[in-house]
This record gives sequence, C-alpha cells and structure tokens, in this order.
Amino acid sequence: MTQQRSTRGLRRNPGPVATAGDLLGAAFAGLVVGIAVVLVLEGVLTLTGVAEFGQTNGWLIVILPIWLFVEQFRAEGYGADRVLAAVLGMGFGAATGMTVAGLVAPYTPPLVSGGAGAVTATVVYCFVWFYGLRWLRQRSG
Repeated sequence: MTQQRSTRGLRRNPGPVATAGDLLGAAFAGLVVGIAVVLVLEGVLTLTGVAEFGQTNGWLIVILPIWLFVEQFRAEGYGADRVLAAVLGMGFGAATGMTVAGLVAPYTPPLVSGGAGAVTATVVYCFVWFYGLRWLRQRSG
C-alpha cells in the first residue's frame, strides 16, 4: 500500500521566484522576522543587565534573507550565469550595505546602523540577482 502526502500546510517552493516583487517580499518577510528575533534578544540582554539596549549588531537580521538567497541559488540549476549573478549580488550588496551602515554609524547605535546596512544589502542583492541573472541568460543565448 502506498501513502499519499498531504498537500495542505506549508508548500515548498519547487523553483526560483517568478518576479522581483516576489523575491523582495520574501526577503522583507525574512528581515521582519529577523528584526523581531533581534529585538527579543536585545530585550533579554537589557533585562539581565548584560548589555545596554541597541548594542547588538544589527547585521544579524540578514540571516533569513541569506537562507532565501541560498535556496534561490540552488533552485536555479547549474551554470556559470548563476554563480556570476550571485557573486555580483554579494559584492554590490555588501558594498552598499556597509556604506550605508558606515554613514549611519556615527549617529546611531550598532543595532540601527547594522540593520540599515542589512536592509540595504538585501534590497541590492535582490535586484542584482534577479535582473542580473535574466540579463546574463539572455546574453548567453
């Protein structure tokens, strides 16, 4: 006798996202969850007297979007175009994110400056990955 799997509940995405908006939406959902987790961590650290509020690194909120990007990379299949798009996305995302974090850092705590850098890096990576990959595939034939 064979068992059939239920199609109810959470569905695994069988492939890459179809639009840039879908990718941005999923990335922002991950950022929101990351912000919530880091704020809870901040609250615990503040209440226990370990640290002052805002001293945790805000870059921690980018963990779930990175996981999303890894899954999108895996879903694209094999080819040099996906590697090039990912490397360019990481480079441009890291450069713009660190620039924004560096510009904001003198005026805000590490939580805010790192968070601003993480959000910027996520947005830039999304656009470079999505449109860069399509442009590279179009050029390669």
